[in-house]
Amino acid sequence: MSSPSSTARQRPKTPNNGQQQLRKVGKDTLAVAAPAVRNEELGDLLRTKKVAYESSTQWDYKLALAAITLLAFATRFWGIGHPDQVVFDEVHFGKFASYYIQRTYFFDVHPPFGKLLFALVGWFVGYDGHFLFDNIGDSYIDNKVPYVAFRALPALMGSLTVSTVFLIMWESGYSVPAALVAAGLVLFDNAHIGQTRLILLDATLVFAMSMSLLCYIRFFKLRHTPFSRKWWKWLLLTGVSLSCVISTKYVGVFTFFTIGSAVAIDLWGLLDINRRQGALTLPEFGKHFLARAVGLIVVPFFFYLFWFQVHFAILTKSGPGDDFMSPDFQETLSDNIMTLQSAGIEFYDTITIKHKETRAYLHSHPDKYPLRYEDGRVSSQGQQVTGYPYNDTNNHWQILPAEPSDGDRLGQTVKHGDLIRLRHLVTDTILLTHDVASPYYPTNQEFTTVSLEESDGDRHNDTLFELRVENAKGNHPLKSMSGHFKLVHFPTKVAMWTHTTPLPEWAFKQQEINGNKNIQQSSNIWYVEGIPSLPADSERLKQEPRKIKHIPFLKKYFELQRAMFYHNNALTSSHPYASQPIQWPFLLRGVSFWTKDSTREQIYFLGNPLGWWLASTLLAVFIGVIGADQLSCRRGVDALDEREWLYILRHFARCISYALLSRLILVRGTGTRSRLYNSTGFFFLAWAAHYLPFYLMGRQLFLHHYLPSHLASALVTGAIIEFVFNIEPLELDEPSYTEINKDGRKRTGQQLAGRRHLPARERLGQQSLLAAWAATGLVMTFVIGSWYYFLPLTYGKPGLSAEEVVARKWLGYDLHFAK
Repeated sequence: MSSPSSTARQRPKTPNNGQQQLRKVGKDTLAVAAPAVRNEELGDLLRTKKVAYESSTQWDYKLALAAITLLAFATRFWGIGHPDQVVFDEVHFGKFASYYIQRTYFFDVHPPFGKLLFALVGWFVGYDGHFLFDNIGDSYIDNKVPYVAFRALPALMGSLTVSTVFLIMWESGYSVPAALVAAGLVLFDNAHIGQTRLILLDATLVFAMSMSLLCYIRFFKLRHTPFSRKWWKWLLLTGVSLSCVISTKYVGVFTFFTIGSAVAIDLWGLLDINRRQGALTLPEFGKHFLARAVGLIVVPFFFYLFWFQVHFAILTKSGPGDDFMSPDFQETLSDNIMTLQSAGIEFYDTITIKHKETRAYLHSHPDKYPLRYEDGRVSSQGQQVTGYPYNDTNNHWQILPAEPSDGDRLGQTVKHGDLIRLRHLVTDTILLTHDVASPYYPTNQEFTTVSLEESDGDRHNDTLFELRVENAKGNHPLKSMSGHFKLVHFPTKVAMWTHTTPLPEWAFKQQEINGNKNIQQSSNIWYVEGIPSLPADSERLKQEPRKIKHIPFLKKYFELQRAMFYHNNALTSSHPYASQPIQWPFLLRGVSFWTKDSTREQIYFLGNPLGWWLASTLLAVFIGVIGADQLSCRRGVDALDEREWLYILRHFARCISYALLSRLILVRGTGTRSRLYNSTGFFFLAWAAHYLPFYLMGRQLFLHHYLPSHLASALVTGAIIEFVFNIEPLELDEPSYTEINKDGRKRTGQQLAGRRHLPARERLGQQSLLAAWAATGLVMTFVIGSWYYFLPLTYGKPGLSAEEVVARKWLGYDLHFAK
């Protein structure tokens, strides 16, 4: 594979007698071994072809595009107001739009572009952000939410995605039947429709992904006129589209990989000193490389940064996202609770300590560690120290100075770098860690407590911890809420740490606390949430008005990026409708989005079964054809050329001219292979790049993650339909002849022809599309029938009887109301 559109074929060698071979000019086929023509005659012929190209209306493509676009809008916008309740993940993305309009800071694992578009829609229609989309099933009507306007945005993008798929096939040189099959699989797909009728991000993601493919194909077709205005336009539009993909969800990096792979292969070809168009000098190659780097890396990155700048500029008020950010970041927000409630910590205060990332309190209770763990390791049988998610008196710890005799430190402020001890008030014991393996991590140290007598005696050093306040300089005081710190054991230099994996029943399923030897790890951070011993009227709680702090954009950006990546990878908890990548191509499982008991209505996210199975089958066919072709070529047999003899025999009875037979023999095999490897191979690469990486992910996965790959599989399906029904991918943009100028320099036929790509209708010439149209009609009949059958589950109406629900459980789908 070297390009998304068909590239030059291997040409027959020029005969020694000086004659040149012409393959085809205009719509009439010429003899293969034609005598050499003069430059003037050749120019006339090429000008005739150019006029024919420019005068072609391509009405069949335009009519088909208009029809599928109208159908796309109809299928996406029909009944978009139903249901008038919050559906599935609208609880998240609708809420984020409200937060933007209220300018309230929130945290999400996805980049801001798609969410900003929803906020823009809300702003356009005058929505004030009063509704927070708290629960699935909450009424939009009762809460006066312009939900139809919000849903119209993804519906618009979903409709345009169908048109873009058709344009991708058209620009790649495929016939109308092939383009209709590809676009039809997306047009009548229940999953694409269902996902684009709700306040969700996937419509933006898939549309931007399809635009990236289309723009790159348009750019690649201009490869023979580098650095022209159109060349730069489509290069930059490709970069902008790529930026929109990755600015919506981070899986957009798969689209970058797809385009990047094609660009790398293209550059590798430009570096070839024996390339047919002539070798490039290294400075010329450097210009090509630099232009692509700017257009496809630098420009997308700056657009990506721009959306974060807009994100920070809008969200200036304290909100639910504060807790995910550092104290410095939180001080840039107005009305921040951290700055309003923070107070200095003094020795002998009673405090509650909370882990920043898991939100678990440092906790202890009288129960002991078991003598032996399940793997046979032995514990100290000391008092359990755990992480507990709820407020409780067992979370109360008194902060003590390092030495018991330091009673004169009462009332002194605790500062960065101080050695401290922590006394558990309920059990009257002192926190320590020692060289005993923790329950889950043999390399980490166990945390436990000992009595006051032991802590003042032989175990004293084991109870000492150094307080390291984050980003502190000098004797920086520790404060509640705003003071994030690491608690580092003084003798062994391990940091107190916890994680979300619950301990067994003997620890009441609470979190493990242990000593982490990697003290630089960001998840070692804790903070003091409260000071229960401090009276409500204490002078320490009185706050002076503070100015909003300013920190550089890049510092805020990198902090948010780290938090987003960490929490995205932490989405590992189970979900009743989560699925595995192996299930997606075969549509083995869907997702329940919404139900209404009184009417037996439901929205169940599921693709079009027949469409998905067809696309998955033809993906396998493509792999098989490529494998068979490679194997046969290794044995000296041209399998694709053998197909041409079948084609010739089928048409031999028509007594077509010798010229046509020569064209079939000399051209068709190489043209078919080039199209199969280059164009269809590019679509297959897009499918694989957007699908296979999910096997490496440990986070929650759902069926909607396959939608970009499904779109690519639809492109492969259209291309295979054309391949199977012997539609010849001829091109006239790269003729095989050359001309020698008076100065002795050679000019290729490409240069003479202006390197124009001809429309498929002209390339196909007199070939019959009857078989392709018949196949397209048959495929689309089954696809539309399957779409209509599952329509009640996609649109949420009408309600189905138990028998009708059971009839739609083709692969045991977990539908509601089956009884």
